[in-house]
Amino acid sequence: MAPLVVQTTYMFAAGILAEAVLGFLGVGFPPDIPIWGSILAEGRSVFQRAPWTIIFSGLFLAVTILAVNILGDGLRDRLDPKLSRVARVSA
Repeated sequence: MAPLVVQTTYMFAAGILAEAVLGFLGVGFPPDIPIWGSILAEGRSVFQRAPWTIIFSGLFLAVTILAVNILGDGLRDRLDPKLSRVARVSA
């Protein structure tokens, strides 16, 4: 069960990143739907005057993907009986 949960969270993070890349390239959702990729693409034209449009949306994208991956690792540690047995022996 643990490897399946970890794989699911990694694929979820990869899906978020793929959606952002497609939105950045303009082949994702329609332009009127605000997604990270389209926000980053639109921020390129105003980067000199408003760099926070790219910085914050890129930072939030990275933090979200990192949080999903850390959640998967935490669930793996919680669900894997081999890891919990090793932690009890070494403690």
